[in-house]
Amino acid sequence: MSNELLRRHKAVLPDWLALYYNDPIEITHGEGRHVWDAEGRRYLDFFGGILTTMTAHALPEVTKAVAEQAGRILHTSTLYLNRPMVELAERIAQLSGIPDARVFFTTSGTEANDTALLLATAHRRSNQILAMRNSYHGRSFSAVGITGNRSWSPTSLSPLQTLYVHGGVRTDGPFAQLTDAEFIEACVADLRDLLGQTRGVAALIAEPIQGVGGFTSGPDGLFAAFREVLDEQDILWISDEVQTGWGRTGEHFWGWQAHGQNGPPDILTFAKGIGNGASIGGVVARAEVMNCLDSNSISTFGGSPITMAAGLANLTYLLEHDLQGNARRVGGLLLERLRGVAAGLDVVREVRGRGLMIGIELDSPATANAVMETTRASGLLIGKGKQGETLRIAPPLSLTVAEAEEGAGLLEEALRAASAG
Repeated sequence: MSNELLRRHKAVLPDWLALYYNDPIEITHGEGRHVWDAEGRRYLDFFGGILTTMTAHALPEVTKAVAEQAGRILHTSTLYLNRPMVELAERIAQLSGIPDARVFFTTSGTEANDTALLLATAHRRSNQILAMRNSYHGRSFSAVGITGNRSWSPTSLSPLQTLYVHGGVRTDGPFAQLTDAEFIEACVADLRDLLGQTRGVAALIAEPIQGVGGFTSGPDGLFAAFREVLDEQDILWISDEVQTGWGRTGEHFWGWQAHGQNGPPDILTFAKGIGNGASIGGVVARAEVMNCLDSNSISTFGGSPITMAAGLANLTYLLEHDLQGNARRVGGLLLERLRGVAAGLDVVREVRGRGLMIGIELDSPATANAVMETTRASGLLIGKGKQGETLRIAPPLSLTVAEAEEGAGLLEEALRAASAG
């Protein structure tokens, strides 16, 4: 069955549309932290559709809200008042930490980052953007133009002039051997040097923890130090929270809060987990920035009543069940368990992360592929990133201790098999 679907897939879809596994699987349904494929095999899901199934598969509160809204009306557009959109915007504005916040909904993280770039360049009247090396912000023309990870940047053409800054990867590059304080100092010096050779930069866009980049990050406080430099020239700070938002890191609700000594970012983008699978993205910005556009605009599908109903139900569940706290507790246990597993294995370079956002960097993409094939065969789904050599672990935030231990055990078996050759 899967072979026939794969044949049809290849006949009508682009060659560059990536598929996991030598024998790709069709996921047909899910419940809690588990999914099933078309052959009836059950998997513990440690990737959540790329960090998108945030709470649980088939969460009753979300499916009920979607069904009830679908029974009323599916779509209206932003040309009409939309109660679910206003209600979700109110909650997100309050949670964002941005004063006098305005919220604009999109259908994806790519579109959210696209909108943030539009706002920043329009507000600053400049097309110069600072981005981080090893970064990823989406697949649109402008988002690809600020992507610092060559594996996900198919063209050098761009409507933006992009300048890349050090700091996204702590353990690689020319500053890797420095202490955290020295690392931040060196990155700030690099930023100052870069700005000394430019004029009128619009914004710095950065993921607090790089997602596709393999869950890498600079030391806590790095972006606070950057912010001091940016503020001297009124350069905006865009925090890409598409993967780090909603409590996934455990310690904070937003990734920027690990760097928040100077307050919230000027613009925050979000997507993925808030919809628990529904297509929601968005931008939060202070009113001065959000309202800088001087022409009409709408969003045909952004803020759709049915996706807003899903987002409201999902956010309510997350807050009422303290899934941020669960990510901190269970994620901490899982991280330490995986570090113990990795000790002494020559194929593992580093185990890093926080909360339920964990990266295992291996010695090569070939090793990562081998581990992914082994875990799939044993009933565990994981992701990969950076240049293909890093395993990405990001289960739904309702993961139990028993499930964390089960997944760690399956990973241990796969890593030991890879290490044994």
